[in-house]
Amino acid sequence: MGTSLKYQPQPAISQIPSADWNDLKPDLEAARAETLADVDLLTSGESIPDQKQPLDSGFIMLPANLLEEQKAKGAESLLGQMKETAGKLQPQIDRFVVLGIGGSYMGMRALFEALCHPYHNDLPRSSRGNIPRLYFAGNNMDNDETAALLEILQADAQDSHWGMTVISKSGGTLETAVAFRLFREALENCYGADSKAATEWVVPITGETGKLRDLSNASGYPAIFPIPDGVGGRFSVFTAVGLFPAAVMGIDIDALLQGAADMTEQFRTAPIGENPVLDYTGVCHLLEKNKGLSARILSTWGSRLEAFGLWYDQLLAESIGKEEKGALPLTVVNTRDLHSRGQQHQEGVRDKLITNVIVEEPGTKPVPVPQVNADRDQDQLNRLNGKALPNLLDAAIKGTNKAYAEVDRPTADLLFPKLDAYTLGQALQMLMLATVVEGRLIGINPYGQPGVEAYKQNMGEILYGK
Repeated sequence: MGTSLKYQPQPAISQIPSADWNDLKPDLEAARAETLADVDLLTSGESIPDQKQPLDSGFIMLPANLLEEQKAKGAESLLGQMKETAGKLQPQIDRFVVLGIGGSYMGMRALFEALCHPYHNDLPRSSRGNIPRLYFAGNNMDNDETAALLEILQADAQDSHWGMTVISKSGGTLETAVAFRLFREALENCYGADSKAATEWVVPITGETGKLRDLSNASGYPAIFPIPDGVGGRFSVFTAVGLFPAAVMGIDIDALLQGAADMTEQFRTAPIGENPVLDYTGVCHLLEKNKGLSARILSTWGSRLEAFGLWYDQLLAESIGKEEKGALPLTVVNTRDLHSRGQQHQEGVRDKLITNVIVEEPGTKPVPVPQVNADRDQDQLNRLNGKALPNLLDAAIKGTNKAYAEVDRPTADLLFPKLDAYTLGQALQMLMLATVVEGRLIGINPYGQPGVEAYKQNMGEILYGK
């Protein structure tokens, strides 16, 4: 369907002795086999051993399964139902709010910033393809930000209709639950508690049981989409959690899923050296283990992939950051952050592996540097005659990598031929698979989030008492 994502580990891999690679290969293969065996274990109906609890391997085959179901059932499939609901919602509302926290919104934010117009919300509706504006809430307790969004939504609610999706598997996450109550009350005040808008413009995405499911059933919302068992929050971007709001925003969710499915197949079948998941995992693991590179910098060259990097920060930190193990992930945007962190990365502590995330072909026509008369060339930019912003960015990438190489700072490249739904689907699935493989490789269960649960419990005790 599209051109494939490429992982090029040079020059980082040059710092890994071939003997270390050869020693690691059997363990990498075993981690792949365990990761895939977990898929069968989850669906077998057998009792899951305690050491595997929780087991959230359902994300691995989900993209392929959703596409197969759509092929067999068409409009009655889950994808078909999400597309139909999204298609009905688009022309009725001009503002769309996504309520969720962590994995319940970060995947969608990555999709939105990467695949929609960078200034989508500032465009007139006709220039947005009649797609609503998008807002995120319910991911913190910021009083001023929440009040400001509620003010905007309610100020012109009659001329600019709005609706929302609320995303929580259990409904017990306090930030999202409170936000839903606030925004639900505001919506009902705008359009009437008994209006069609009060139910049809609210789309819950939740588990089959739990507080949000009970509330949604009691409220009579006509469209409620499931978060399947066996898929954890930070692995949920290819469930309705990411797919439904993406469909509302006009993103090609079929291409997104196909990219993910193709990456899974490559992971299943390709040998080390031709397998982005295993190659990335191996490079990161060996440089951390043998060189002490415990900080992983995802260096995105362009701001449209910043939210993708932040999504990965959460994925890696919550999955591997346990039992006093786990690398520290950090996303930067260049060339912007070269002027704030570049010095540290080049001459600071030698604890960093830098993975450049590069889009090779811009999605718009290259913007050239204008030529001016000689008497106005005080900035001496006429020397850039014939060059456009992509040429300047390419020079910055090459110059930065050269500077890092000169002082033995390892870098690798993750190359997007172009930034579209297919390649982004590949990248999201690649990093989810790599995170699980690394967990199995180092003996850490990559699923579950014990630290987060402790904070939730402590917060509840402070608010409600024991």
